[in-house]
Amino acid sequence: MFEIVKAGGWLMLPIIISSVLAIAIIIERFWVLRVEKVAPRDLLPSVWRRVRDNNLSADYLKSIKQDTWLGSILAAGLAQSRLGREAMRDSIQQQADQVAHEMERFLNTLGTIAQISPLLGLLGTVLGMIQVFTAIMVQGTGNAGVLAGGISQALITTAAGLSVAIPAMIFHRALTRRVDSLLVTMEQDCVKLVDALSAESNTSD
Repeated sequence: MFEIVKAGGWLMLPIIISSVLAIAIIIERFWVLRVEKVAPRDLLPSVWRRVRDNNLSADYLKSIKQDTWLGSILAAGLAQSRLGREAMRDSIQQQADQVAHEMERFLNTLGTIAQISPLLGLLGTVLGMIQVFTAIMVQGTGNAGVLAGGISQALITTAAGLSVAIPAMIFHRALTRRVDSLLVTMEQDCVKLVDALSAESNTSD
């Protein structure tokens, strides 16, 4: 393996660094974007039971805010519930924007890796072919070793760049899809809570 990396030339270094960074981002994002961490299914019913029983303490709001991202959004809305529906919606939207930013963290970097890795491979291809044609001009076609070295560099860097780019692109799209799905789920839960509180307020009036 080391001989293959060595044959690819110095451009293999940024390609390898890109691959390590991509793997780290993929593992970290899949761990962070777990459903039980982002938007547990039993959170909204639990919150609503406490609201209905008038048992919504400041400690509980602080707890759900720290435990999950959906909890932080619901807590932001509930903190403004006495100010009316619009105040709740504004507070929820502001917190949701922050949560969305955190959920999308590092995804731009992963997308960038998916785009630049094949370009690095292409650059290696160009440099390898330059080496081949330079050798031909200087030594003619008799030195097969030099020609093979340049062609080898071109093929190895191209293959390495694509090997990094293809999985990075696949996981970037998968993670983006997961973020979008979780955001939709959280939005639906928030709308349910706001509507339920508004309905209860209208009934009590």
